[in-house]
Amino acid sequence: MNYYADLHIHSKYSRATSKFLDLDNITEAAKRKGINLMGTGDFTNPAWLYELEKHLKPERNGIYQYRGVDFILTTEVCNIFNYNGETKKVHSLIILPNFELVKKFNKEIRRFGSLESDGRPILSINLIDLAGVLFSIEEDAILIPAHLWTPWFGLFGSKSGFDSIEEAFGEYSNKIYAIETGLSSDPPMNWLLSSLDNITLVSNSDAHSPGNIGREANCFDGPIDYQELREILKKQDRERFLYTVEFFPEEGKYHFDGHRKCGIVYSPDESKKHNNICPVCGRPLTLGVLHRVYSLSDRDKPSSEGRIEYKRLIPLSEIVANSLKLGKNAKTTQGVYQKLTTYFGSEFKILLDVSEEDIRKSTDTRTAEAIINVREEKVEIEPGYDGVFGKIRIPEKEKSIKRKQQSLF
Repeated sequence: MNYYADLHIHSKYSRATSKFLDLDNITEAAKRKGINLMGTGDFTNPAWLYELEKHLKPERNGIYQYRGVDFILTTEVCNIFNYNGETKKVHSLIILPNFELVKKFNKEIRRFGSLESDGRPILSINLIDLAGVLFSIEEDAILIPAHLWTPWFGLFGSKSGFDSIEEAFGEYSNKIYAIETGLSSDPPMNWLLSSLDNITLVSNSDAHSPGNIGREANCFDGPIDYQELREILKKQDRERFLYTVEFFPEEGKYHFDGHRKCGIVYSPDESKKHNNICPVCGRPLTLGVLHRVYSLSDRDKPSSEGRIEYKRLIPLSEIVANSLKLGKNAKTTQGVYQKLTTYFGSEFKILLDVSEEDIRKSTDTRTAEAIINVREEKVEIEPGYDGVFGKIRIPEKEKSIKRKQQSLF
């Protein structure tokens, strides 16, 4: 039995998130997507923690349940601090096994920032001290650098990040055994760095609305508990951890370089020709994930030996919208989406498991062909940059061409 997990989301108590991110809507979205295990997100926020403790029922070691969906206690924190005269801004995903430890952690970090103002608190503490607080409370806590490459707030980000895990976490770097790839990178990009060979790559949605839950996820071989998750990540266990579900990285909003206000979008090579300066305003370009990966990489080609597998997907609502030439929130688009997921049980079943024959029988020809083309990676994507998501086009069958990942090959 495939067991899908999305470990990084937010609640309605985080800034710039949907008011519908409550337990009922999160659970409904998880079921429709096909997610079995959800991260709670935002356990540092007192109001959200109250709701979680009130409604989640213990299921097994470190796993809780609500209306048929498993939950694990997670949060994201934002560390902003000075390092060698530079301001560093880094997001981290934290996972703990029970509410008692969550409360102890919250009590300690309250000294460094307000927990009430945002579901993702800003802490005036460096990463070494954050790790020290966390692991003094629970030696088996899980700390995962979030969206590793994002220019702002990624551990390796071009704007305010570090060049290595060791530099960032010091004596605690041996306790960092997993990183989150983020929407703008995928495993092959991370495999260009030998320093990440012993690090397990995870993928999560970082959803700010119910509709984005499961846009990236992790697939395990059957249900897991907290300690099993920890051991799987530590050992990069390919028997239990089957694959990650990935965005096409070009679709992520920080894949290429550019300036949104100036309408400039460049590949890393094009940026270098302009000395990384915007030709319109004369200011430094926002260097994207691909550029940053190249700058830290020590390989010409990705090394996949011994690594967890992955599958690239496009969310079903986007596939339907593309085939119908409508917005993904259009009534007709959502009608087709609801019909398909209700009939087959979940979005992941449609995208990954249902036979081509059954897909063709269940929906219109163009939508069926679009789903099949995505499975075969026959897509065209205009890369995202500087906060702008990439634009997807799924060619019609007779015009479709096998996608070449322009970012690597």
